[in-house]
Amino acid sequence: MDKKYSSIHYHDYLQLDKILGAQKLRSAEFGTPAHDEMLFIIIHQVYELWFKEITHDLTSVMEMFDKETVDESDIGVAIARINRITEIQKILIDQIRVLETMTSLDFLDFRNYLLPASGFQSYQFRVVEVALGLKKQERIAYTQNVYYKVFTREQQEYLQQLEDGNSFFDLVERWLERMPFLQQDDFSFLPAYKKAVKNMLANEQRAIASAGYISEEEKALRLRMLGDTDTYFESVFNPEKHEERIRKGEAKLSYKASISALLINLYRDYPLLRQPYVLLGKIIELDENFTTWRYRHAQMVLGMLGKKIGTGGSSGYDYLSETAQKHRIFSDLNNIATLLIPRSELPELPEKMKDQLNFHYCVEK
Repeated sequence: MDKKYSSIHYHDYLQLDKILGAQKLRSAEFGTPAHDEMLFIIIHQVYELWFKEITHDLTSVMEMFDKETVDESDIGVAIARINRITEIQKILIDQIRVLETMTSLDFLDFRNYLLPASGFQSYQFRVVEVALGLKKQERIAYTQNVYYKVFTREQQEYLQQLEDGNSFFDLVERWLERMPFLQQDDFSFLPAYKKAVKNMLANEQRAIASAGYISEEEKALRLRMLGDTDTYFESVFNPEKHEERIRKGEAKLSYKASISALLINLYRDYPLLRQPYVLLGKIIELDENFTTWRYRHAQMVLGMLGKKIGTGGSSGYDYLSETAQKHRIFSDLNNIATLLIPRSELPELPEKMKDQLNFHYCVEK
């Protein structure tokens, strides 16, 4: 029989002897086995397996986007694989509920045996973070050493290689910058959008000023909240202002990529832009899920240990809580919502451009 089609047993295929034999209770080695240490080990081993799958899927998507021209058929595959990652992330978040069935006293039965081991030493999670686009200078430090010092030389070199190369953020940015619809023969998106914004704001200002059911003070407040084209939309109309925001760390996505993302969001109903719109939404969800996971992790640590120092030497809850706030990578895509205008205010596209954005099937006669 051809070896390719030879039979294999379920147990051997999954290498269950290795997997099920990998739970060694450290508390038992010291003669005081703690019942809940088994749960603690299994939860974190499962995390590492899911990190492996996330890396596997994310790497494949990055390979699709690491080209001068992204194949349109790859967009659907990328959406499917990022969607899988987001579903895995939901499991990662839900696993915290399982871990929370272990009480503080249950954890304290074996916590001292773990020093200085820590989740901060998860190499696979660091690979995911760096591959997505979290840079060294953007990290919240939890010790005086660079985050990768806890890893082997080979692992450090790979992380540095990832940092030096194009991250998923970089590849998505380049893809957005190649958007062909910002400037067409008879249509320029930015001037048309700027005119639409001015009209929208003028209409809203008139509506507020003529409203007879609110006080003058409230009218003044609403007008201030409304803003104007020189402040609210300033970074869109002024590339220099956008670059200034990037220098200040208030934005990451390039000006052209940001404008492309805005166009995709505004004209999402055209068939050719639908998949790019869905893709950007999935990327936002991926980013938000890691934020949620970090936040839930921080809340669990607070409930379990209060303000105790972490086993890895960090400030524990404070560090985890801060990373949830500041380790966002694709927040620029969320901020696009600030710049959206109603469909009724959208600049009308030329017929030629509508044809380009629609699906066409022509029967030869």
